[in-house]
Amino acid sequence: MPFFYKKFHSSNEQRTPWLPIIIGLSLAAIVSTSAIAYAKSTSKTNNPSLPSTAIDRVFVDKSDRVLKLVSDDKAIRSYRIALGDSPSGHKKQEGDQRTPVGIYTLDYKNENSIAHRSIHISYPNDEDKARAQSLGVNPGGDIMIHGQMNGFGYLALFNQRRDWTDGCIAVANDEMDEIMAAVTLGTPIEIVE
Repeated sequence: MPFFYKKFHSSNEQRTPWLPIIIGLSLAAIVSTSAIAYAKSTSKTNNPSLPSTAIDRVFVDKSDRVLKLVSDDKAIRSYRIALGDSPSGHKKQEGDQRTPVGIYTLDYKNENSIAHRSIHISYPNDEDKARAQSLGVNPGGDIMIHGQMNGFGYLALFNQRRDWTDGCIAVANDEMDEIMAAVTLGTPIEIVE
């Protein structure tokens, strides 16, 4: 056997696993392309800043997975949302993974949230507390509109396609920035099924 054949085709030689490398690089390219496309679709150039119109209501439709900023009964901006793992029905108790249904108030903003910024929803109200007491359960609380979990904003492309919160309403981080700037404390939020 010629020398060059042995040198390049030795049976004891370890071969580079090209297939896993090619698959890995292909997946990385697809994910980065998807992330870039998502970023462009939600960028300020495609989603210009909100007009200086006062937002007088926030409307959330759980079944359509949409949050709308409303002024004078006109939707000014809409956002795709993610909800809790068990989104159907009204929140009855702590840990049920549900988002409440009803009319509440956005009562404080949290810049030091475990997610990228948040606005608190005034759940539980008196009716929610009475219902929970009659059932002998804790109604829960800390229901927020918030961005992605801190450090994971880049996953919004994937996270916003599924329900992943504990009952909160989640949006992408840049959308949360926009909502925080547009909504004043005391704004009512209506959440429907």
